[in-house]
Amino acid sequence: MATALQRFSVEGKAGQLEGLVHMPDDIPCALAVVAHPLPTMGGNMDNKVAVTLAKAFAELGCVAVRFNFRGVGASEGEFTGGDGEEQDMVDVVRYAQEQFGEELPLLLSGFSFGGYVAARAAQRLKPQHLVLAAPAVGRFTAGDMPVVPPDTLVIHGEHDDVVPLAEALDWARPQHLPIVVLPGAEHFFHGRLTQLRDIVKRHFSGVEL
Repeated sequence: MATALQRFSVEGKAGQLEGLVHMPDDIPCALAVVAHPLPTMGGNMDNKVAVTLAKAFAELGCVAVRFNFRGVGASEGEFTGGDGEEQDMVDVVRYAQEQFGEELPLLLSGFSFGGYVAARAAQRLKPQHLVLAAPAVGRFTAGDMPVVPPDTLVIHGEHDDVVPLAEALDWARPQHLPIVVLPGAEHFFHGRLTQLRDIVKRHFSGVEL
């Protein structure tokens, strides 16, 4: 399914936030918002994993939104380590709901630091679905990575050298939360992006978004 890209700017708590919308050809079935990896390590909305996730959601028929956190690209403000970025995601979601319909089911997603932020934002936004790729468990304030819904899709590389799989399992174990492990894959899923996309799409096959 081909998608059209639309740029947007929205007023957030720290100033203007820039983003891109992937619009599906057909009437959208859901709204998906994707958060990018750590800004202080060069993460932005054009990160390949974030783009792959957004494209997968658009191919599923969602309005798919990716955006730059405060202090990244043309987004105003400064990096806060999580609190401000959670607010950025909430602000972008509220804007997207106003633009495309609050009645659309909400899907939150994120990669690495973006997964950490999406999991936190989910506690406030109560999305119908949550998809986390190599979420940054254990990287920030102890205990900050929250418990997530039992149907959350978590995808992690076996050889992740940034967020070790063992740490992800330690976070998931008390929740009895399954993790999809890609054997041999590392943090940025180099050479495995197509597989990542296919896992996301299969997860939602037969699921009413």
